[in-house]
Amino acid sequence: MGELEVKLAHPLETIHVLSDRQRLESIERLVREWRPVALVVGLPTRLDGSEHEMSRRCRNFARRLRARFGIETHLIDERLTSHAAGLALADAGVRGRRQKGLVDQVAAQQILQTFFAGCNEAA
Repeated sequence: MGELEVKLAHPLETIHVLSDRQRLESIERLVREWRPVALVVGLPTRLDGSEHEMSRRCRNFARRLRARFGIETHLIDERLTSHAAGLALADAGVRGRRQKGLVDQVAAQQILQTFFAGCNEAA
């Protein structure tokens, strides 16, 4: 989640579900609660920037979110965010098993912060 006015991203929660239906229901609950003006989806790519199967799936997912919720949806390059999140957590003294539940949240925070940085460039 983030604050668009101050361009500050912070982790909200990680959704751990098995089915797309459950994932969309969880997101719907968050959309109802937080009423976002935009959604940001990480776009996985290879290190050289080329896309692969997960890229295609994330693009489809972003389209589904936009269609379901009627909210502007942005794709943001997520290359190396999990790695960077792990390093940031290690620097903060969170290592090993303690990182497991936090890496996705910190990576999502970095993806959203990248989106906000792009908003600054456009302003």
